[in-house]
Amino acid sequence: MRLLTSFIALLISGSAFAAEEKVIASLSNEPVGLGNVLQMFFGLFVVVAIIFGMAWFMRRMGNMQGMAAGNLKVLGGVSVGQRERVVLLQAGDVQLLLGVAPGEVRTLHVMDEPIVINTNKKSGLSSGFAEKLQSAMKQRKSS
Repeated sequence: MRLLTSFIALLISGSAFAAEEKVIASLSNEPVGLGNVLQMFFGLFVVVAIIFGMAWFMRRMGNMQGMAAGNLKVLGGVSVGQRERVVLLQAGDVQLLLGVAPGEVRTLHVMDEPIVINTNKKSGLSSGFAEKLQSAMKQRKSS
């Protein structure tokens, strides 16, 4: 039995060396040419172009949350559990507070007066926070 396994191992290793010699011989006869290098760079260019194209598409279409049909806008949301959220939704002139859970959406409250959300368009920060940050920075500079 041991002799048989030794013989099989010898046959396998002999065929591996023969295959290796064929590869080495083919490489020495046909070195990598300019055409192969250009084909490789063209393939690389196509892959990188696809990656940049998908990044552009995702950036362009990624803001779907605020782009609902008509006058629907999601104004904000807070996670209250692992899979539960409370969302403030603007539907025309009416603001709704919704509870969102897997497979269920419930109206928690309909706002009598709309909540005014002041956002700084430049930085995306609320103006109250931006003002507090600027005043803290001024105090730090003066001290």
